[in-house]
Amino acid sequence: MKIVELRECTVPLQGDIANSLVNFSAHTVSLVGVITDVVRNGRPVSGVAFNSIGRFAQAGLLQERFFPRLKAAAVDSLLYRDGSGFDPDKVVASVMANEKPGGHGDRAAAVGGLELAIWDLNAKLAREPACQFIARQFNNQPIQDTVPVYAAGGYYHPDKGLGGLANELRQYQDLGYQDFKIKIGGASLTEDIKRIEAAIAIAGSGAQVAVDANGRFDLETARSYARELGQYELKWLEEPGDPLDFALNREIIEHYSGVIATGENLFSCADVHNLIRYGGMRAGLDIFQMDPGLSYGITELARMIKIMEANGYSRKSAYPHGGHMINLHVVLGLGLAGCEAYPGVFQPFGGYASGCLDGQGRVRAGDAPGFGLETKPELKTWIDRLLA
Repeated sequence: MKIVELRECTVPLQGDIANSLVNFSAHTVSLVGVITDVVRNGRPVSGVAFNSIGRFAQAGLLQERFFPRLKAAAVDSLLYRDGSGFDPDKVVASVMANEKPGGHGDRAAAVGGLELAIWDLNAKLAREPACQFIARQFNNQPIQDTVPVYAAGGYYHPDKGLGGLANELRQYQDLGYQDFKIKIGGASLTEDIKRIEAAIAIAGSGAQVAVDANGRFDLETARSYARELGQYELKWLEEPGDPLDFALNREIIEHYSGVIATGENLFSCADVHNLIRYGGMRAGLDIFQMDPGLSYGITELARMIKIMEANGYSRKSAYPHGGHMINLHVVLGLGLAGCEAYPGVFQPFGGYASGCLDGQGRVRAGDAPGFGLETKPELKTWIDRLLA
C-alpha cells in the first residue's frame, strides 16, 4: 500500500459577511486529496480533508514543501506497524523534516489539512466513520451517538439590523439549534448590547448565547465589555483580546465572573502550555477551542488535550473551532464537549450533512466512511473535481 498522488484544490468561501476584524468574501480553503494504490469498486481509495474555514488556502506551502517531502518518504516509514494504514504521526514527522521549532502560523494549517486527509483515508480503508477510527486509536470507546451543537452566526452585514439578526436566529431554531453565538466588537458597545439582548430574546436565556470578539479588544475596551456583559450570564465571551496576549486574558478573567472561551488561534502544544500557565483559565468553567485544521491535525490536538488533563482541566472543556463534518468526528472520537455549526455560512464547508441534526440541539456523525464530506452535495462537487 502506498500513496500515489497528492492534490490540492483552492476553494473560495461563499458569502459576504464580516466579524469585528475580517471580511470573509475573499477567503479560501485548501481541499486536500491523498490518493492511494488501493482500488475498490474500480476507483482508488482516497482521503480528503481541508485545513479550516475563516482563514486562507495553503497551496504554496503544500505544493512547495509538504507534498514533496511526503512523496520522498519511504513507504514503510509511513505505515502503521501492521500495515493497515498510514500513521498520522509518522506522516507529520516526514513532512516536518528540516522545519525549525516555532513559527507555526500557516504552516500548522497546511500540515493540518494534510494530516486530516490521512485520518479520512485510514477510516475509509477500515470501512468505518472517522469518529470510530479516531476513538479506537486513542482508546476512547465506546463513543457518544450525539453531542451538543450551537449555531455560530450573527455576523455583521451592511443590510442586516436587529430584525435581520432575530430572523437569522429564528431560522436556526427552525433547523433544530437551541444555542447560538453572535459577533461583537464590530459596532459600538451600545449597539452590541442591543444585538445581545435581541439574541437572548430569541434564545430564551443568556446561557444559550455566546459572543465572540475575535481578538479585537485592547485591555480597556475588553474591561468595558466585561463590565456590561456580566449581567447577562452568557454561554461564554470568546477571544476578547489578542489570542497570544495571555496576560490580557488573565486580566479579563479577573474582572469577569462568566465563562471565557479561547484557543482557536493556538496552533501548537507549546501555545496551550502557555495559555494554561499564564492565561488564568479556570478549570471547570472556561472553554478551550483549539482546531485540528489549524494546528497540525488530530495528533497534535490529542496532545493538547493531554496537556489540559495533566493540568487539571477536563476534555469536556474543549469545543473545537470550525463548524463542519471533520470536527464533528473529532469531537465524537476524542470525547470532547461539543461542536459549533455554520448553517448557511462558509459554504461549501460549513455545517453538516442532511440527517446529522437531531432537532434537539445535538448532532450525530452518520454512517459514511471517513469524515463523510462526500455526503454534503455542495462539497461533493468540489471533491469530485479534486479527485477526477
